[in-house]
Amino acid sequence: MPSGLVALLDDVAALTRLAATSLDDVGVAASRAGSKAAGVVIDDAAVTPGYVTGLSPQRELPIIWAITRGSLRNKLLILLPAALLLSWLAPWAITPLLMLGGGFLCFEGAEKVVAAVRGHDAAEAETVVGDPAHLEATKVAGAIRTDLILSAEIMAIALADVADEPLLTRAVVLALVGVGITIGVYGVVALIVKMDDIGLHLAQRRAAVTRAIGRGLVRGMPLVMGALSKIGTVAMLWVGGGILLHGAQVLGWPWPAQTVHHLADAVGNRAVGWVVQAGVSAVLGLGIGAVLAAGIGPLLHRKAH
Repeated sequence: MPSGLVALLDDVAALTRLAATSLDDVGVAASRAGSKAAGVVIDDAAVTPGYVTGLSPQRELPIIWAITRGSLRNKLLILLPAALLLSWLAPWAITPLLMLGGGFLCFEGAEKVVAAVRGHDAAEAETVVGDPAHLEATKVAGAIRTDLILSAEIMAIALADVADEPLLTRAVVLALVGVGITIGVYGVVALIVKMDDIGLHLAQRRAAVTRAIGRGLVRGMPLVMGALSKIGTVAMLWVGGGILLHGAQVLGWPWPAQTVHHLADAVGNRAVGWVVQAGVSAVLGLGIGAVLAAGIGPLLHRKAH
């Protein structure tokens, strides 16, 4: 009996070590997969603050929370099951679907560039300013729609990194990546959009240094928000163009991606090379997005009206 108990305890200890090892493996896989999606995460964090621009400050956090809930639904209820099913039934379809998402990012980024050049943003804001509820609903819906594409890219990138893992590991890793990135991105976004309120609070304190910091935040946040909007547009084009380059390489058309890599390597500096690669990807994304905007943009806008 004692020997049987010892054997049982040995088995329990072995299972515990195995479970701990599995958890470590999942953590490492989730960290690795999440880091590879960093470019899309930057895009997501840069794009989202623009959706609360022009709305009441009291509605900023509720809007961010609504977008966060929509993002979690996108990742856990739609994309996670779809990704697992796709990896089981049609793994060959992952790259083409990624490229469709990349094309959509290029399309949206190019439309933003065209609207900025033509000065349509201000006109659009004037037409909806009389109906704030409609504006808020429209912006939340647009943010969740864009998040669906960005989340699909994140989940697909993560899935590609753990494609050889067992099904349960894939599911846990994708869930961890999805929840972790969502909390991180929208937590940062919430902090960014409320930074001017924090600055106003600090500006009312007694200490001169604290007041100076507060005034600096209040004056600087409009510039930061404007810069984030531009960064978000560039990130859309950069990520979208990069996805299309990588997808073309996977599908047997490697020379565009190889050409960009050679240009980046020719610089001789890793940081500058990354800038070159991102810049070329953004220019490519802008060109493809402009073609898509000219071809299907009028049809989409006519359908929306």
